[in-house]
Amino acid sequence: NDDYITVIDFTQSSNNKRMYVIDMRTGAVARYLVSHGNGSDPGHTGYAKKFSNVGGSNASSLGMSVTGGEYEGKHGRSMRLIGLESTNNNALDRAIVVHGAWYVDPQYKPLGRSQGCPAVEEKYINTLVTQLKGGSVYYIWGVQ
Repeated sequence: NDDYITVIDFTQSSNNKRMYVIDMRTGAVARYLVSHGNGSDPGHTGYAKKFSNVGGSNASSLGMSVTGGEYEGKHGRSMRLIGLESTNNNALDRAIVVHGAWYVDPQYKPLGRSQGCPAVEEKYINTLVTQLKGGSVYYIWGVQ
């Protein structure tokens, strides 16, 4: 899927729309709120500072991924991520997926945290899965 590229900037606060979806045909950029894992921010400051590729860490992982298929899970419509680097190549085994979450809402400052997934506002999950499923580049940036 070369229509879109997604970049998440975990150097920013979770209060910011720090997920950027770039339409490669038009150059348009849409921004979204996105959660990070509670293992990346144990003090719930809104800033992800620790990253891991280890199961059970509840931390977000950094690096390049591609999107996999969609499925219906405990969070509703969701999309798998396939990690391509040593920093995130356990994403499938860890069930690190894009899903909607009630705690990703601008009323929460800082946003709620996931178990490592880049969760988005529930009202955008259908649009995002439709646009990004099936091999779209998905890059998560941060500083450890």
